Amino acid sequence: MDTANQLKVAHMNLGDTAHYGGTAVAVARLHGALQQAGAESRVLCGYRDEQWPGFERLPRPMLLRYLEAIIKRPTGELGLNDIHNVSSFLLGQSRPIREVDILNLHCMHHGYFNYLALPTLTAQKPTVYTMHDMWAWTGHCTYSYQCDRWKTGCGQCPDLTIAPSVKRDNTHLEWRLKKWTYSRSKLSIVSPSLWLTNLLKDSILSHFPIHHIPNGIDIQVYRPMDVDECRSVFGIPDGKYVLLFGATNLKDPRKGADLLIAALSELPKTLKSQIVLLIFGSDNNSPIAKTVGMETINLGYVSDEHKKAAAYAAADLFVLPTRGDNLPIVLQESLACGTPVVSFAVGGVPELARPGVTGYLARPEDYKDLAEGISSLLEDRQLRQQMGINCREIAVNEYSLDLQVNRYMDLYRSLL
Repeated sequence: MDTANQLKVAHMNLGDTAHYGGTAVAVARLHGALQQAGAESRVLCGYRDEQWPGFERLPRPMLLRYLEAIIKRPTGELGLNDIHNVSSFLLGQSRPIREVDILNLHCMHHGYFNYLALPTLTAQKPTVYTMHDMWAWTGHCTYSYQCDRWKTGCGQCPDLTIAPSVKRDNTHLEWRLKKWTYSRSKLSIVSPSLWLTNLLKDSILSHFPIHHIPNGIDIQVYRPMDVDECRSVFGIPDGKYVLLFGATNLKDPRKGADLLIAALSELPKTLKSQIVLLIFGSDNNSPIAKTVGMETINLGYVSDEHKKAAAYAAADLFVLPTRGDNLPIVLQESLACGTPVVSFAVGGVPELARPGVTGYLARPEDYKDLAEGISSLLEDRQLRQQMGINCREIAVNEYSLDLQVNRYMDLYRSLL
């Protein structure tokens, strides 16, 4: 293909809105940016909540839906959550995929796609598989934390409850099925973080070409703004420090709300009295506001990106006490708004929370260290201001949507 407007791309993903996690946000942004660049882009979703142009439900014949519902129960009891989707073997012949030049896979778990169909599907179209977590090469989990059994075949899983949870430990069988599938598939892998790139090199996907392309941020929407104006929007009193915490699901154990509560309890009372905690995310029954012992403003789920950007701009620090993450979108958004970050040294977080440059990086799970990071940065206004400048420069130079799209377009063209 010679020009961008001739390129047709179909993305496959779990869902269409942020309720389906950060991957849905990243896919929607990439989809929109590709359209802005002149490409024809569409998103095929396992589940669809909104009637957005360019988004459509993954085609599944009605008769096969009934068959899949019958198969799902026994396979689910066996701990194999995805292989009931027999309709996946027909996707390569469906209209939405026949019409495009490139297929870009994203979040392929949570029971809407059968990974055993990858050899058939990838034989139809050049296929890119963008990794947003570890699921593609583990026996079931999206994040293995301290476990590295995925290197040798899984089995004897230490935690079957990690999403997507399984009822029985057939993780060794699933790992072998995935390995068999990849040996017969043709893929180009994209990894948003250097951390994930290094893991991929030790995985059952290591024989595929691996490209490091970070997710992009709209640096026109997420940008530094007048702090006082933003604070007045949320009714934040004058003369207060503002800490911001946000996640798609505030009750997700991986996002560490319990660690945030523990860290805030470690702060001196005099400092706590000067802090307003600003929160966004689903679950208005989150225990944070009731237990931190400080003024709290809960914005609930925020779908408007301009409002979310104003929340970042209103904050002195964005705090993400995550237990495991790839390249957290919320940290990218905070950097783009010029707001320093405090987080744990897990996953791809250190690529964004750079100690002394863009924020503070605490030891994993060490809530006292997290509290130290919050306290030390709040007490050093000059350092926070310099970090804010650094944050914005890094976001513009390394994480703009334009940069991401150009890299994807180059990859797509090379495959054609």
